[in-house]
Amino acid sequence: QVQLVESGGGLVQAGGSLRLSCAASGRTYSGYVMGWFRQAPGNERDFVAAITSSYGNTYYADSVKGRFTVSRDNAKNTVYLQMNSLKPEDTAVYYCAVRYGSSVYAHPNEYDYWGQGTRVTVSS
Repeated sequence: QVQLVESGGGLVQAGGSLRLSCAASGRTYSGYVMGWFRQAPGNERDFVAAITSSYGNTYYADSVKGRFTVSRDNAKNTVYLQMNSLKPEDTAVYYCAVRYGSSVYAHPNEYDYWGQGTRVTVSS
């Protein structure tokens, strides 16, 4: 069993920044992919970014490329999502999720464990 806890959400003005954290605990494995997803009211849960544990390869949705950066600290079992130049359309609940293996998928069904989410609100 793995527990994921997100933090760092909040209210920010358009153009501002936030850094989300996702701390993993419990039974962890060395080879995994950590993903960030977001879900706005009435919308499906969408892929935002992902990072692999082994080489730190990163992947981004087109909507956040150049603005968001995903990183990891393996020693702390923590993954971060630095969000810059935030826009009102970035408003959502952000979730981190983990899948064990080396392949990166954008579909949420491919992920094994999820955090409870942290809300991000960007005002215009």
